[in-house]
Parts: sequence; C-alpha cells; structure tokens
Amino acid sequence: MKIFNYIVPLLFILLVLYCKLKKVAVYDNFILGIKKSLPLIYSLFPYLVGIFIMSELFTTSGLSERFVKFLSPIFKFLSIPPEIAPLVIIKPFSGSGSLGLLSNLYTKYGVDSYISRCGSCVYASSEAVFYVSSVYFCSCKNKKLYMPILFSIIAFFCSVIFACFICKIL
Repeated sequence: MKIFNYIVPLLFILLVLYCKLKKVAVYDNFILGIKKSLPLIYSLFPYLVGIFIMSELFTTSGLSERFVKFLSPIFKFLSIPPEIAPLVIIKPFSGSGSLGLLSNLYTKYGVDSYISRCGSCVYASSEAVFYVSSVYFCSCKNKKLYMPILFSIIAFFCSVIFACFICKIL
C-alpha cells in the first residue's frame, strides 16, 4: 500500500524530467499557467461565495429540516430510508455538509448498517450539483441553465433510488 504514496510525486518528477529533455522552461510555463488562471478565478469567486452562503442559509434557517419532513413520505414510498433524507437534501448543495451528515449516520447506526450503506452510496454516487454548476457555467454566455440543472437533479434522485435499491438487495 505504501507504493501508492509515491505515485504522484514520481509522476511529477517524470514530467519535469521529460520537460527538461524537451527543453521546456518548466517553471516559466507554470507561472504563465497561473497568470492565465487568475481571470477564471476572479470570475468564479462570486458564484462560489453565493453557493456557500445559500447552502449555509438553507441549513441554518431550518428550511432543510422542513423540507426533509415534507419529503419523508415520498422517500419512504420510493424505498429511501427516511434517516438519510437530510443527506439526500443537502448533497446537491454542499459536499462538506453532506459529509458531516454521513459521519453522523455512521456514528448513530454503525458503518455496516443498511442506512449507512445507503448513505455511503448516495454520497459517493453524486456530486454537489449546484456547486459544480456554478463552477462549470460561470463563464457560459447563455445563462438559461435551468434545464441542465434540472436534469442533474433528476439524475441525482435516480441515483439515490438506484443506490438504495442495490443496498437493499445486497
């Protein structure tokens, strides 16, 4: 297992050696790449701050708890354990917030329980949709993004249903 700790540094060293053989100024090109990325970071920053603030407001305002209570009967009908409902609701907004909820599931139900397995699959089978959308679409000229985001949310919920189904039969 310790060999995996050396793969990335080894690849980095091999890349630098290859560039030296091709007579490429490694450090100068590295700095040039950083300079070219600064406008992207500048344009991306407001979108990320907005997503972070809204996901925190969604959680601290209590709206997420009300939303979970509202959707619990639907989740039960779809064979999604109601205990993972908060994770399902928070995951499209916040990866770190959903990781905290997953950790709470592990603590409360144990890591080998059906609920924790479902939570793990839900966490691993998707990404924070709104965060990724803000990153990918920040430089997009067309700001009519409701369709890609809607399809992403639908795909997320389909993956949740499928993940819980797989955990149930395994």
